[in-house]
Amino acid sequence: MGSFSMGHWLIVLAVIVLLFGAKKIPELAKGLGRGIKDFKEAVKEDEKTDDTKELTSAENSEIKSDKTTQNS
Repeated sequence: MGSFSMGHWLIVLAVIVLLFGAKKIPELAKGLGRGIKDFKEAVKEDEKTDDTKELTSAENSEIKSDKTTQNS
């Protein structure tokens, strides 16, 4: 009673085809795939930005420590 059998999945598939039509399903899948791809690219871009910020912060810290050392 907990899981679906093959017959249940066929009924679900038939209902989806009736609701959206056979032509609309590939378009929906393409849109979903494009959305996932864009999301992954945005995450990678965000990670690169974070890495750049960390490097910049580390460089600024080194510059400040160098200036402090030179002034002593």
